[in-house]
Amino acid sequence: MAGGFRRFRVAEKRRESSIISSFYLVPVDGEALWPARPGQYLTLRVPTENGPVLKTYSISGDVTSPNGYRITVKREAAPADQPDWADGVGSCWLHNEVEAGDEVEIAAPRGHFVLDEDSKRPVVLLSGGVGLTPLVSMLHQLVDAERDVWFIHACEDGEVQAMGEEVSGLAGRAGGRIRTHLAYRQPTKADRKAARFDSEGVIDRGVLQSLLPLDDYDVYMCGPTPFMVAMYRLLTELGVDSDRIAYEFFGTATSLEKLAQVSEQSEARASIPANAPAALANLAFLTDPEARAVDDDARFRVHPGTEYPVGEAPPATAPDHAEGDVVFARSGKSAKWTEAAESLLDLAEQSGLTPEFSCRAGICNSCICSIREGDVEYFEEPLDPPALGEVLLCCSRPSGRIVLDL
Repeated sequence: MAGGFRRFRVAEKRRESSIISSFYLVPVDGEALWPARPGQYLTLRVPTENGPVLKTYSISGDVTSPNGYRITVKREAAPADQPDWADGVGSCWLHNEVEAGDEVEIAAPRGHFVLDEDSKRPVVLLSGGVGLTPLVSMLHQLVDAERDVWFIHACEDGEVQAMGEEVSGLAGRAGGRIRTHLAYRQPTKADRKAARFDSEGVIDRGVLQSLLPLDDYDVYMCGPTPFMVAMYRLLTELGVDSDRIAYEFFGTATSLEKLAQVSEQSEARASIPANAPAALANLAFLTDPEARAVDDDARFRVHPGTEYPVGEAPPATAPDHAEGDVVFARSGKSAKWTEAAESLLDLAEQSGLTPEFSCRAGICNSCICSIREGDVEYFEEPLDPPALGEVLLCCSRPSGRIVLDL
């Protein structure tokens, strides 16, 4: 594993709800914190029997604080009715084994899901379940800004809600500029008695219309994939420009617009295509904030060294005269590099290929690929740089003509 990790001490472990806890982290070396932007995440090196694994958790506190970082983590245990499922490696380690005084290894803040602090537009912070964590960090930054803010959060009930008092306190400091709305899907008797929530059930079109006057918003969303698919569809149907909707997945990264289109098509046909995400198999649960995020593409993918399905020929080798800056050798395709493609992974997808990926941030190495010719440059330095002759597609661009083993 390459460098870039520092040791941090857990200064405090605070229970936020029945399933969520916060961890306050300070650097052991006493040096200054890495700079961070509201919405970014930290990468933790989690020890396991089979060696360390990397897990990412959003910074949930004020990124301007010089004292330390805070992450707020939901314990992802296997469901009681699914004994064959594994517990969440990182979250269960943090909840079950890590205590105040322990040390953990952390890499610098990363991520492009960040608050646009130069914008003057009003802001909608929309979250489901533990997806509120990066949005609370944004809310800290917006307290002293001059923008109107709507903080809209959906969760199951008061037992699982996290950081409610903190959000209310931040809203109270803003002189009416920050409005909050809390939706409980199934409030308890205690929730009703204490009037802990503002609406019951899922966040639907009526809820959003009642809260948001006509305006040109910057929307930031985070939460399980099914929740965000539903919210994306509602927002665009209400006239919010898709370019104004920023989002972060807790799960495999993908295109929210693509998932929304799949769900619309599936509703129209009253069936789900075989290659659709499993999360869309029952649209009644699209707005369940506790649903699990899943891979966005269940189609068969070809990897180097694998055998091809019976009756299917292997892809052709790219001809020597293939035109284009980027040649995908095993598929026989090539493409001109364009700034419209943010990375080689984007260009490959635009060319009809489906390379493996997960984080799209240079962390997990799922998109590693061999280079036959040429070289690349990284616009985001990989946390674990690949070996010579290999490249991470998600965070690189070509330096001249290249040939990829893809």
